[in-house]
Amino acid sequence: MAADLNRVRRARPLLGTFVEIEAAGPVQAEVISAIDAAFEAVSIVHTLMSFHDPDSDVSRLNREAFDQPVKVHEWTLDVLKTSIELHRRSGGLFNVAVAPILQRMGLLPSPDDAATGGRRPVLDAVELLERSMIRFRHRHAKIDLGGIAKGFAVDRALDALRGSGSLASGIVNAGGDLAAFGAVVQSAHIRHPRDPGRVVCRVDFANEALASSARRFDSFRSTETAVSAIVDRDGQTPANAIDGVTVRAPSCMIADALTKIAMISGTDAGSLLEHYNASALLITSDAEIQISPDWQNAVHLAA
Repeated sequence: MAADLNRVRRARPLLGTFVEIEAAGPVQAEVISAIDAAFEAVSIVHTLMSFHDPDSDVSRLNREAFDQPVKVHEWTLDVLKTSIELHRRSGGLFNVAVAPILQRMGLLPSPDDAATGGRRPVLDAVELLERSMIRFRHRHAKIDLGGIAKGFAVDRALDALRGSGSLASGIVNAGGDLAAFGAVVQSAHIRHPRDPGRVVCRVDFANEALASSARRFDSFRSTETAVSAIVDRDGQTPANAIDGVTVRAPSCMIADALTKIAMISGTDAGSLLEHYNASALLITSDAEIQISPDWQNAVHLAA
């Protein structure tokens, strides 16, 4: 039966990376239509949650939400609700209000006259009101959804594939944040965060999501990795205890966010991973590999 399936793969530049979507089904036209719908879902998330697009929900909130409540798309509201829950459950480690810190670190664009304040940003600056309205309690509050929106986009794309009702399998990969459904067991190769040319392990997964975070790497600029773009628990400096994290979870949004928490807290994230039915692979700054006990059978270390 599998031999009769039409398998289609497409890729497009979105979310600051290349998004690749592959699906299989008995009717090729239906597979292509489902993939187009999945890309449209990703494009909507990109438009809503971009820090750089002046018309996005995020930019409108950062520009207007202290002066007046701002109405946002239901998807943006969903991501903010989950962000606030994760902020609370992680003791403040997951914090989408770190945009001013990322601007000071040069990791997000900032106008020359931008005032970012000196105190640690906190997510209680974001107030959720009725009818999808958002208000900021602090004048200099700014949010960046870059630590969770990509995973959310992968989930919405996978929903679009499933929604066609005719596909046997599908996988969405947005620069290493990925999710799949179907009977086919998928494999992902995890690269060493300090040596991206070296594969650390292969991870097998099916009907679940994976997300990874690591030290920054730009092959066009240098062969060396740079410091993490994740802000440490002090709210001021890059996290440096862990070099790289891969998280398995039922949803890619949760996996994406949990990688940031694990990059800061390492093995202390164990109880939070358990709460979300997630597992993690950590690569420490001294090259030690640590894997959640419930995930070891699906992780195959390279020789």
